[in-house]
Amino acid sequence: MLQNFKGDLLGGITAGIVALPLALAFGLQSGLGASAGLYGAIFIGFFAALFGGTSTQISGPTAPMTAVSLVAVATILHANNGDITKALPLILCVFFAAGIFQILFGLLKLGSLIKYIPSTVVSGFMTGIGCIILITQLPNVLGFKAGGVLASIESIPHAITHIKITEFVLAIATIAIIYGFKKITKAVPSTLVALFAVTIASVVFLDPASFGIIGNIPTGFPKLNFDIFTSFSFGTFTPYILTSLSLALLGTIDSLLTSVVADNMTDTKHNSNKELIGQGIGNSIAALFGGIPGAGATIRTVVNIDAGGKTKLSGMAAAILLLFFLMILGPLASHIPNAVLAGILVTVGIGVMDKKTLKNIHNLPIKDVLVMFLVLTLTVFWDLIFAVAIGVIVSYTFKVFSNYNKRRKIKMA
Repeated sequence: MLQNFKGDLLGGITAGIVALPLALAFGLQSGLGASAGLYGAIFIGFFAALFGGTSTQISGPTAPMTAVSLVAVATILHANNGDITKALPLILCVFFAAGIFQILFGLLKLGSLIKYIPSTVVSGFMTGIGCIILITQLPNVLGFKAGGVLASIESIPHAITHIKITEFVLAIATIAIIYGFKKITKAVPSTLVALFAVTIASVVFLDPASFGIIGNIPTGFPKLNFDIFTSFSFGTFTPYILTSLSLALLGTIDSLLTSVVADNMTDTKHNSNKELIGQGIGNSIAALFGGIPGAGATIRTVVNIDAGGKTKLSGMAAAILLLFFLMILGPLASHIPNAVLAGILVTVGIGVMDKKTLKNIHNLPIKDVLVMFLVLTLTVFWDLIFAVAIGVIVSYTFKVFSNYNKRRKIKMA
């Protein structure tokens, strides 16, 4: 593991820098706070790298996993009348169980099933995730908080007519810097530049009362949440088993797709089942420390490889860098405006979408377009896992009928 120490260290540090603003943003979006995103990035990143089956994988909170986590958090909070103290043990229990499910998937050798998901289903799914992020972040960009997709859609008219100019300007400035700085240089992550530049400008030039900030981030090493076990009730947890399973399945798809990307870039072959075990261990441990669940992150993995990362040490180095930030610089992060993280998430939502397929949609067979938009619609307005399942069934049904018609024509000829 030490044969590429310098490259792994540089790759891990670079990936960790890219992960920092995203971890904070995903944590805030989940409803558990920016620190929960940071905890998730640290523990998933370290243990998924240590025990996983993809040498260059960088893991942590991702857009798809955060979208499902947001729904889970909002649902459990609502059931507990908005009392986070009462809801937190059950929320973390759901996240912990998702990790256990992933470990079971790996032990049962289900990792190879990923290859049977059609590309059109993946395209519709990823574009749907991007739409979810954009819809749920639009109220935040305008200065208002929102929950899930439907709640956000309902709140948008009010947010537009009562827009908070300061927060809107901060979000737009963040987006502009992220896209604009990339045209100047890609040597420094534009997301990080936007995070620091807009935050510093807000502290120096603006009235602190005119915009919301992410608030206090606890310093020091995160504490274990034993309430997951001491307050566990099977009857209370049962209604959320499917939520845990959904997170596990989604994390599986998300991680293994990233593993394939890593294989193509490094000319290697990952171990799917070992990767699922590593992801499951990472998610379970993250939940114990109050972190949100995550998966293999494509952009961060690509950054790691491009910067020289070749072994598991790179993923562990990225996590250690984030831990250093938490323990030493955590108090400074409390001044980051919510609008800055909303702006970052808007660019993430746009980036997640399968723009290549959307641009060439007029060249696709009509059945592929139907499958893609079916999955997209179900992902946004119903359930991510059912969207994928139904998309796979419909896609293979089209394929069966297509093959049947071909054989029929041959026989008639």
